[in-house]
Amino acid sequence: MTEQNKVELLAPAGNLEKLKIALNYGADAVYGSTSTFSLRIRSGKEFDMESYAKGIEYAHARDKKVYATVNSFPFNSQMKLYENHIAKIAELKPDALIVSSPGVVKIAAKIAPGIPIHLSTQANVMNAMDAEVYYDLGVKRIIVAREISLKDCEAIKAHLPDLELEVFVHGSMCFAYSGRCLVSALQTGRVPNRGSCANDCRFPYEIYAHNPESGTTFRLDEEEDVGTYIMNAKDMNMASHIDEIMQSGVIDSLKIEGRTKSPYYAGVVTKAYRHAIDDYYAGDFDAKRYQRELHTTQNRGFTDAYLTSRPFEKNDTQAHSFSIQYGTHQVAGLVSEDGHTWKCKDKTCIGDAVEIVLPVGAKVELVDNEIGKIDEVSGQYWLTFRKLTTKEGKELECVHSGNVNDILLPTELPGYTILRRKIAEALEKKGLINESTPMNLEPK
Repeated sequence: MTEQNKVELLAPAGNLEKLKIALNYGADAVYGSTSTFSLRIRSGKEFDMESYAKGIEYAHARDKKVYATVNSFPFNSQMKLYENHIAKIAELKPDALIVSSPGVVKIAAKIAPGIPIHLSTQANVMNAMDAEVYYDLGVKRIIVAREISLKDCEAIKAHLPDLELEVFVHGSMCFAYSGRCLVSALQTGRVPNRGSCANDCRFPYEIYAHNPESGTTFRLDEEEDVGTYIMNAKDMNMASHIDEIMQSGVIDSLKIEGRTKSPYYAGVVTKAYRHAIDDYYAGDFDAKRYQRELHTTQNRGFTDAYLTSRPFEKNDTQAHSFSIQYGTHQVAGLVSEDGHTWKCKDKTCIGDAVEIVLPVGAKVELVDNEIGKIDEVSGQYWLTFRKLTTKEGKELECVHSGNVNDILLPTELPGYTILRRKIAEALEKKGLINESTPMNLEPK
């Protein structure tokens, strides 16, 4: 298979830093934009036009792509605003516009005819008939509904071989049908389909029985160990099925959800799927490798969702007893872009040893000096701190999360290198471990 025909890995870019991290950790393309008319208002506020332009420039300088999200649903009064916004985004020359509604497809084709149009998963395309309607409107790629099966993707591709198909492989799942939910709008006035979902499905709920004749209300107790997070969907994790997806030959892009998630998530999840894709092409696919890394991240429990099995066949798609749980690791620090310093993300003291997680293809020098020591143990790199000295020369015994000082490294590391430790060690340092702490186990 030629390089240009390889399946694309598409990662979230919630801000400029996360855009750079995703690209350095193996993404072929990223998606995101400013908050205007995007379905991630909170994430979008991290970008303004200036920083977004810098992100596109950074990606293009590395032969990578940026897809601009303009995927909320417009009111009549906003049509002119949409036209103006698309025109401004088009000036920055993104590699595609991601939109949700047929009307915006037409606007985008008129205002920015040279920029490919990708149809958002919010459009809920599940079959070849709907796909053909959008294809005839000029859509180049469809991001299919999360509820679709791989067999249906094959049917769409057979009917429309020139239409690109993109599928989600990792990240948060919506309790409703590909985001078509009004619970948040009902309870808080925050409209999910306009980018301001309050994630009401992640809350615990109590159930009551009311007798209108007597005016009596009883609280119904939940069965022990069943839980009250009755709408909390587990996170999608398709890493163990990447080989099956690739073998189908009908998927053009694998998409990771998570513009509002952490820089650690952006780096580690992207790197895991990069390795899964590359290992498949090299004939060395091993799901356990990727699952080990994916389980280091915070999650709501994992499910392989619906792409390879039908919803009614599954009973593991919801986490009823908790909203989110720790992964197996905690971020200790993030190395600066220039590689000379790091910023603390979790309490770190002199004598602590942290694991070094490198961007894709990066190397590290083994050193031993007054600032610290870098060792290699069983293929993993570890950094032990002997001194914690700020860029300004101030020496510290410990650095705490929230400390904004740049701390010196014993040697230059690749930009955006991640420093991490096991979650048990991190919680013990904070005095937070107890029997009720929701911990994630190593993958089997």
